[in-house]
This record gives sequence, structure tokens and C-alpha cells, in this order.
Amino acid sequence: MYHYRQVLVRMRQGDSDRDIARSKTMGRNKIAQVRAIADERGWLAKDSVLPDDHVLASIFVRKEALPSTCVSTLEPWRDLVTRWHAAGIQCTTIHAALKRNHGYTGSYSSVYRFVCQLVNAREPEVPLRLAFQPADAMQVDFGAGPLITDVYTGEVIKSWFFVATLAWSRHQYAEFVRDQTVATWLGCHRRAFEWFGGVVARVIIDNAKCAITKACIYDPQVQRAYAECAEGYGFKIDACPPEDPAKKGIVESGVKYIKRSFVPLRQFRDLADANRQLHQWIMTEAGNRIHGTTREMPLKRFADVEKALLRSMPAVPPEVASWAKVKVHRDAHVQYEYNYYSVPFRLAGNTLWLKATATMVTLYREHEAVAAHVRLSGRGQRKTVQDHLPPAAQAWQLRDTQWCLEEAQRIGPACYALVHAMFGDTVLVHLRSVQGVLRLKHKYGTARLEAACSRANHYGTPSYKVVKAILEKGLDQHTMLSAFDALAATYTEGGRFCRDTQTILQ
Repeated sequence: MYHYRQVLVRMRQGDSDRDIARSKTMGRNKIAQVRAIADERGWLAKDSVLPDDHVLASIFVRKEALPSTCVSTLEPWRDLVTRWHAAGIQCTTIHAALKRNHGYTGSYSSVYRFVCQLVNAREPEVPLRLAFQPADAMQVDFGAGPLITDVYTGEVIKSWFFVATLAWSRHQYAEFVRDQTVATWLGCHRRAFEWFGGVVARVIIDNAKCAITKACIYDPQVQRAYAECAEGYGFKIDACPPEDPAKKGIVESGVKYIKRSFVPLRQFRDLADANRQLHQWIMTEAGNRIHGTTREMPLKRFADVEKALLRSMPAVPPEVASWAKVKVHRDAHVQYEYNYYSVPFRLAGNTLWLKATATMVTLYREHEAVAAHVRLSGRGQRKTVQDHLPPAAQAWQLRDTQWCLEEAQRIGPACYALVHAMFGDTVLVHLRSVQGVLRLKHKYGTARLEAACSRANHYGTPSYKVVKAILEKGLDQHTMLSAFDALAATYTEGGRFCRDTQTILQ
């Protein structure tokens, strides 16, 4: 309407149609039509008042075309084509399927025009731009980092970087890490709050396994350790709906910014050097740039307004701990991070909660602590408390070689000599045999066991089987003859090869 009004003004000033057309406002034919309508309505008189825009629009604006009464040849298959198009099937495939399976004889152009009508008839998806107040929210995420070669050890580290961005000021904290475990996730949160000097009201996260155990639009399940961290610091967890990362687009942009602006063309000596360079870059280049959305410097925006509105840090930071459900093995041990920790043997087969801190591992049955261990480093190590084992296993482990020698010495010198001789075997260990010999005192008494061991030593047969046979037959109560006395008795009592039954038994 502005152009029409300008044309009418120039006509009232006496300009010709040719002069007005030179301004390229509209063509000469259109100008002639406007002049005819203006003459008819008396708008060219200098003392007349120019009409309002809505009057000009009612006369000059082209009326909307009436809906076409033409019915598409694809109308019988409207629902079918609509479903196919919604599933992402392209027009050429739809046309071929209609010809092959439904006897359609129309052209591909008809299918294309019909699909375009379906697209135009849909309501546009208009995203809602989220607005945040100062100190209201922080968005966090992980991004894939570069391979870092440690120049001191030669180790090649596959890195990730954690990014936490304040939603209002766009000031951020970032850190290179080795993994995305629960302990790393919680530690990064602690260092981020220390970096900002306060805590926000809520933390917007994705559905990473270290934070959300079960993703859901309406009722996500939060990792137990992360829930304790949120309770300790006083923030609320705001998990995005599954497969909808746009809800945390601020930190998504922050991740891309680090990947494109910081990581390329940089050399790192180790992980610590990478973090030093990253923090310096945030406080200089990244923090002092003019942000594309806020049109202000994030660091200045944070220092001037948001920093003072953050919630204060707790006097005692919450303990960084990881929780996991573990099953007790048959040997009364549980496995956590490739190491093994004992629990009372009566809990074998049960499922327990394991809480792991930097220094301790504690196991719970419901809310009752049943075992606590110093956390092991490395892999394949085992931590066993003797009281957690069954009585038989405890007795077997306590009755080692040293215990057997001490127990035999308490019984007597003959028993000690027999045990010492059995342990001196160069082929077999004989630990169970010795334990069996010492257990015989419970049945036959210390005196008889000492006499039996003395008899076995006398005849040079120190073994469990011999001692047991001597006690069962009562031979420990008979007097032993020396070898010389037995030989002399043989000659004096009737001949060299003639011996009585008593001598043979002895």
C-alpha cells in the first residue's frame, strides 16, 4: 500500500505516467489503471484526502483465488499415500508401488503435486525458544575429545570433555576426562560448582547412563549417586525427554564451540596440560568473546549479574560416591570394577547395594551395612575378612603349617617329630594328613596320640594311616622292643626264623 500511496502522491503533483514508471515502483500499464481508478474516485484533486491503507487494499489487492474444484486422481489412496509419506518414503517409490500394487495409471508429477499438497496442509512445527533467568539453570553434556599422547609415559589416552554452561550468561566450565563413569560425572559437577563459586537451581542433562538409569518423558529414574549429589548441593535434576537434545541446545552449542575453536591445531603433553590450556582459553578467548545470542561477553555477563545470584556452596561438600547393585557369589564375594570384596557367607546368592567412594567400599542389605572394605586399586585383587567365611573355611585357613607345628609341639615331642617328618616330604604337601593326625587327639586323647606317634616314628612310618591304625588296634599301649632285643629273642627262643605271634605283632 505504500507504493500505491506514493504513486497517488506523484500523480497529484502532476508527474506523468512515464516519469513515475522510471522510478520502477510499478509498470506503466498498472500506473494507468491506478490513474483511472483515482480519477473516478476523485483522489487526484489537491484538496481531497488520500484514502487509508485498508481502502486502498480493498481496491487494489488481488483477491484470493477460489479453491480448485479439481479432484486428484490419487484421492482414493489418500490415507495410504499419507502414511507412506509420514514414514519417509520418497515420491518415486510411492509412484512405483501404486502402479505395481494398485493399478494406478497417473504420472509421477501427479504424485509429486499430491505429496506437496499434503506437506502444505500440515501445520508448521514452530519450536519454542526457552528463556532462563540468572542462576536458574545449568546445562551439562559430554563431548568426544581428541586422542592425547602422554609425552612422559607414552600412553595414548582416548579423552572426553565435560561441559557445563550457565543458561543465562553462557559462561562455561569444561574439563577433559578419561571416561564417562558415575564417579567422573559427579566429580565434574563438584569442580564445576567450585569453578562458578555457587550452585544453580536446576541442572539440565541428557539421559546419560551415569545420570539416568531409565529414560522416560514423564518419570525418568535417576542414578542413586547422582540423586544424593543433587540433594547435597541443593539443585534439581531436569532430564530432557529421550531423543530430544534440543532441550539443552545451549550446552550442545558449547560442545561444538570447543570442538571447532579450541581442539584443532593444539598440542597437549598430557591430560593435565590439556585441562590447563582449556581453562585458560575459557577465561580469556571464550569468556571475553561477544556471544552470538546474548551479544554480550559471557564472563562479564556472569560477573556483573549471575555470580551474585548463585546459591552458596554447602559447608561440607557431599561425598562423591557411586552406587551399584551387585550379587553375592558362591564364595561370599561380590565383584566391583574387576576387584572382589567379601560379605558374610550367609548372604551368598543375595543382591546387595554397593557404595563406592574414593577410599571405601560399603555393602548394604536394604538399609543395613553388612560389610566395609578399603577400596582396592588395579584389577583382579581380592579383599577378604576372615569372619565373613563359614566356620569350616575359617578353621581350614587358620590351621596352616605353622599352626600344625605349634599344636604338635603342645601334644609332645614324638608328635612334633612325626609332623615335622611329614612336612619334610619332597613330593606331597601333607597338610590335610597332618591336620587329620592332630584331630585324632579329640577321639583318643593327647597321651595315646603321643604314644602312637612315638611308635610310628620308631618303625619309620610317619603317616596318618599308620597312626590311625595303631590307635584303632591299641598298639600304642604295648611295650616296644628295640631291634637288638627282638633279634636276640629270636635266637634264644628257638631259632633264627622261629618267632612267636606276639613278636610278629610287635
